[in-house]
Amino acid sequence: MKTIFRNFLRTVGRYKMAVALNILGLSVAFAAFMIIMMQLDYDLGFDKFHKDYDKIFRLEFTQFSENMATMSHSLAEHFFESSPSIVAGTTIKFTPDAVFANVENISRRGFYKEQALQVTPGFTEVFTVDFVEGDKDALKKPGQVIIPLSMARKLFGKESAVGQQLVGSNDEYQTIGAVYRDFPANTIVNNCIYSALPKDDDFGFSYLAYFRVNQASQTHELVENIIQNYYSRSIFGENFDWERLGARLRFTALPDIHYTTDMQYDPTPKANRQTLWVLLVISILIVIIAAINFTNFNTALAPMRIKTINTRRILGARKKTLRFALVFETVVICLLSYFVALLLVLLFHSSPLSKLVDADLSFSAQPLIIGGTSLVAIITGFLAGIYPSFYITSFAPALVLKGNFGLSPKGKQLRNTLIGVQFIASFALIIGTSFMYLQNHFMQHSDLGYDKDALITVDIGQIRHKRDVFTNRIKEYAGIEDITYSEYLLSSSDTYMQLEKQHKGESSWYQTIPVHHNFLKVMGIEVTEGRDFRQEDANSERGAFIFNEAARKKFDLELSEMNVGFMPDIKFASFRKEVEPMAFYVPGTGWGAQLNYACIKLKPSTNLRAAMTHIHTTLGEFDTKYPFEVRFFDEVLQRLYEKETALSALISFFSLIAIFISIVGVFGLVIFDSECRRKEIAIRKVLGASVAGIIFMFNKVYFRILVICFVVAAPLAWYAITRWLENFAYRTPLHWWVYLLAFGAVGIITAATVTFQNWRVANDNPVKAIKSE
Repeated sequence: MKTIFRNFLRTVGRYKMAVALNILGLSVAFAAFMIIMMQLDYDLGFDKFHKDYDKIFRLEFTQFSENMATMSHSLAEHFFESSPSIVAGTTIKFTPDAVFANVENISRRGFYKEQALQVTPGFTEVFTVDFVEGDKDALKKPGQVIIPLSMARKLFGKESAVGQQLVGSNDEYQTIGAVYRDFPANTIVNNCIYSALPKDDDFGFSYLAYFRVNQASQTHELVENIIQNYYSRSIFGENFDWERLGARLRFTALPDIHYTTDMQYDPTPKANRQTLWVLLVISILIVIIAAINFTNFNTALAPMRIKTINTRRILGARKKTLRFALVFETVVICLLSYFVALLLVLLFHSSPLSKLVDADLSFSAQPLIIGGTSLVAIITGFLAGIYPSFYITSFAPALVLKGNFGLSPKGKQLRNTLIGVQFIASFALIIGTSFMYLQNHFMQHSDLGYDKDALITVDIGQIRHKRDVFTNRIKEYAGIEDITYSEYLLSSSDTYMQLEKQHKGESSWYQTIPVHHNFLKVMGIEVTEGRDFRQEDANSERGAFIFNEAARKKFDLELSEMNVGFMPDIKFASFRKEVEPMAFYVPGTGWGAQLNYACIKLKPSTNLRAAMTHIHTTLGEFDTKYPFEVRFFDEVLQRLYEKETALSALISFFSLIAIFISIVGVFGLVIFDSECRRKEIAIRKVLGASVAGIIFMFNKVYFRILVICFVVAAPLAWYAITRWLENFAYRTPLHWWVYLLAFGAVGIITAATVTFQNWRVANDNPVKAIKSE
């Protein structure tokens, strides 16, 4: 063993460049593999930390073709009571935007902004809630709330939070009844203040409902028996006809909610299974490509090592010993690369790139992935070393010493196969990542049907009762053109408030955004028929609507006293969904709408920094403590596509790594080829061949391989990207030039690599090459 280790150190010292390139490629591959697997573990393990997660379902409502994640409070509560198979159920008051409670810490007089939700007491029985202190039944007691441990420490430090009082934005006092341990990041359950939902609280289909059953298979029984019998008989009456109304209940298993995209009014974070599979394929590809490269480099060193190794055979060394030594070298190099990869993961974790990953990248949080990758490194070293060890020792020593081993047809076929894998992977990854970038660019820069430039948004929920005074103060700055208000930020979500409309005897739903009367004017939204909103609409009792064309066609709408106008189908939601029926609504005196968001339009060429300073200064005059959220409208769109952008960027980043490793592998194969054909090149030069002719000869071989690989890779990439684009209602075109770009990029890099290496060999003294052979 000492001899083997000593020979390994000599090999490292003699072939420093090859070893360094091996460690570089492998360490980057292992680091990328670990990071991708951590992200996959985050998404694939979504909501699986809950006890009996496979027995928890979300109750959903479907009418005709409309699937809604939201549910009526009373309908859900009746459902929970309908069968002994249902162990527990809970409803959560749904709001499209985040609900914030402005909390004052009485003991410390600090002012905080925290998220708050109202739930029924069954929340702690459906989901796994680990209480640190307090009464686990706190939600059953009037005026009590439960808060996460992180919030308790922030608000009260080391003091006990139980019994402390919080003051909401409406000066409503609540007592902390219990503190629960924070939920992990990969769950639909929020770490926020939970308070009890009043029993009589019922604002239509504005609630999320979850339930737990004894056995997952019992959901079929619930559909068949409970819906048809219990609901019809006990609640709606014997003559209630679910089929005539096109209505039914639907259940989605808790782990599947993270991937369900055919639901309206669904606030849960989403992931795309196809994108995750792409990530998994890339992680495997990276390791495979790195292993191939490792094999290539070892094979490329064969012309320089094979005589030494086979000389040792002549001097009495056994084949098994030599093969073990060669495999030992590759395993050790892979383990060294693994430790370098751990360092790279730490560097990635502390860099801005870590924002692309949702998962916790700390080693303590990922012991299985960290440990499993070490096993992957050992297996990679063994597999990458086993072929070269047998190949180098498979020739008769006499043949090796004559130098005729390197140009066999079998060896050429192997090299062409290996380089083909590299090229196919590179083409497919470049094409795929290019279209992902184009789709994200398309979503964020396409025409939305309104003017989103030079627009600043402000959350004014805390001072909305002083809106008129705030408007006047904001307009004092000459660079501000106008200001308007809305209950929700336009294009901030896929779902907003929904209202019901009767059409041809059937109930249908449309999305509604309450706004100020000058909203369309400020946002540059055209009224195609009828009129724009007016001040008197807000003074009327019922208010006024302006519908989009989708609503007009679906409901056969005409202008009326309330339907004052129509507008084009603006992109009020994301590009994931087709434009649905929606309306802007100026609330009348009988509507308690809260216009929580201000949209401030800047004049052209306005100093943005000065305008932002004026807005912050004005807000400070109204409330010095409240943490107002002031941002440019572009940030709203970025948040809307945050998940797609992050995953696409992650895929692009690791695809570049895979392409880099592939190009390094091509470099290794070119070295192998040129070294094996060094004598041939020398003879051609002696016979009058030019350096340019020799370089052209080599490039022609690789160009032929490039064309074949492109013909294989292009359809595969087209199929994969077409399937991925099916997740969006509006898609970027499949531009032909992307394929040309991919071929050109790989072709140029390959040509440069082949040209450089063979130019160097072709310019060597041919006499020296012939003598050495």
